[in-house]
Amino acid sequence: MSLPFTLQSHAHENVVVRNVPTIDEEVLESIERYRNVRTASIVDWLGDSLLIRTRFGESSQLHRVRAPMGMREQITFADEPVSGVVVPDLKDVQSFLYLQDVGGTESYQIYEYDVESGKQTMISSGDGRYTGVSYSPDSSKISYTSTKRTGQYSDLYIFDLENNVETPLHIVDEVGWSFVAWHPSEEKALIRKYISVGESHLFEIDCNSGTKKRLLEDYGEISIGGVEYLTDGTVILISDHGSDFRRLHRINPETSELEVLVQFKESDVSSYSLSWDRSKMVVAQNFQGYRLFHLYDVNTGSLSQLLPDFSDGLLGGARFNAEGTSLAFTFQSARVQNDVYVLDLATNDVVRWTQSELGGIDADSLVRAELVSYSSFDDLEIPAFIYKPKTDGPHPVLIYIHGGPASQYRPGFSSRFQYYVNELGIAVVAPNVRGSSGYGKEYLTLDDWKKREDSVRDIGALLDWIEAQPDLDAERVIVDGGSYGGYMVLACLVHYSDRLLGGSERVGISNFVTFLENTQGYRRDLRRVEYGDERIPEMREFLESIAPMNHIEKIRKPLLIFQGFNDPRVPVSESEQITLALEHAEIPAWYVLYMDEGHGFRKKVNQDHSFSVQIQFLRSLLDESIATPDL
Repeated sequence: MSLPFTLQSHAHENVVVRNVPTIDEEVLESIERYRNVRTASIVDWLGDSLLIRTRFGESSQLHRVRAPMGMREQITFADEPVSGVVVPDLKDVQSFLYLQDVGGTESYQIYEYDVESGKQTMISSGDGRYTGVSYSPDSSKISYTSTKRTGQYSDLYIFDLENNVETPLHIVDEVGWSFVAWHPSEEKALIRKYISVGESHLFEIDCNSGTKKRLLEDYGEISIGGVEYLTDGTVILISDHGSDFRRLHRINPETSELEVLVQFKESDVSSYSLSWDRSKMVVAQNFQGYRLFHLYDVNTGSLSQLLPDFSDGLLGGARFNAEGTSLAFTFQSARVQNDVYVLDLATNDVVRWTQSELGGIDADSLVRAELVSYSSFDDLEIPAFIYKPKTDGPHPVLIYIHGGPASQYRPGFSSRFQYYVNELGIAVVAPNVRGSSGYGKEYLTLDDWKKREDSVRDIGALLDWIEAQPDLDAERVIVDGGSYGGYMVLACLVHYSDRLLGGSERVGISNFVTFLENTQGYRRDLRRVEYGDERIPEMREFLESIAPMNHIEKIRKPLLIFQGFNDPRVPVSESEQITLALEHAEIPAWYVLYMDEGHGFRKKVNQDHSFSVQIQFLRSLLDESIATPDL
């Protein structure tokens, strides 16, 4: 499907728009400070220096920092952002690997970066999609998955870096397989078959013969994540076995005996990071959306919280140095953008290594995120974070709905949210509706299959809650979201148009049937587990019945739609069909298509442009200049 698009006069050559007015100069000037905010995140140690990711040009690239607050030495200069960086556990790192795609296609290829010369060499075939790269314990080999054989199924390979030889490890004709961990001997490995967010199968495979045996087979339907070997050949993993929340376990592959190492009360173990010698690890706790760190001693089993002064935001990226004496990490909160720090584990002293620019924003003007909850239609408590202007209300409201759906809104830094609050006087509410992660496996499944619209009803309950707040204006509410959150925006406009000013969405699903039929083959079956199998007549009928595309007559308010042309997840056809249908129904629909982007916008020129269009749209709704009366 194609639309008779026209180029917007002031936009760059890779953006195509439909029904979008020229952006006011006032809008462009007002976002200037907010669009120039920078962040930095830790990648890993390079000897005694740090490898970080930050952006000075159009996309995030790799930089080296040799001392606290030292110069950020840019070492990659590609047009496309660098992702999936893997550094070997060596004190003297000669080279490392990273992934890169073109135009947001997610057809990642593997590149090797030579530290001394700066030379970058693609070592993958150029065909298919490569993911899950990891070094063997002695760093002479790597493992990865690739779809190059079929374009759909991810086969598992081992690649000898010294001899440039690739060996198939596990050839498959089904989706969901990944290589997860090397045995210390390199003779064996762990591989995983992902079924759904709540179920995975774990296997130990012989790297020479390819024979495999399933671990944990007798433990039923459980989630399995964060898998690694310890030095004695036992395995640690994160799982929800025996609990509503995820815990850290250890299993003996020979006996299948499973023991709990770390558990938190009514919260998940979300991840962990091991020291090089596997004697200790940092365990991350997901506490009501905040991320906390704990230090676990593998030998003694002792557990202690790290960095209590950083408990109001998101700690991440924990990386031990070679000696295991220091820990590099990143931190962000609603009022502090992401930056890199180093903790001395002996003294608990923290040293900041990067100080990213706020782009001219007054730090004192930034507002914090307040955690609240409200009751839904069935008395289920729904958690939400709210950002409120410092001025007197009642304030208009923007409801931000995260994607996933098995994801979670967490109170990190957003220059856009701060703009909405400080420049437009909008209160931002970010709910974690049923189906969100972080609140137990029962909560996670409450929106599956035919319960899909129960999560939409959670937004209806949020509208009721907003109406009861004296400092919020229930007559001026806008919904916003991306991907699955984009579907939620469309569904809210179907069900609650009379209670909304309008909505904006990015790469949203407008019909689950056409989405499942057109998403990339390597992810189709995985999405069917979440949304339902459209090949089953009864399920197809249900999915068609909830498709916003089939209820255009109920959408009576303006909509802003963003899409990446190369999106492999939610194809461009999902946005094009809803745009055409809204136009036919004479409902205002602004459509913006980025020809060099995929599922999310990674290039700064596109981020800036989408920011300006979003602000123009929000102002138009608040000014009621294009608001459409109920029909």
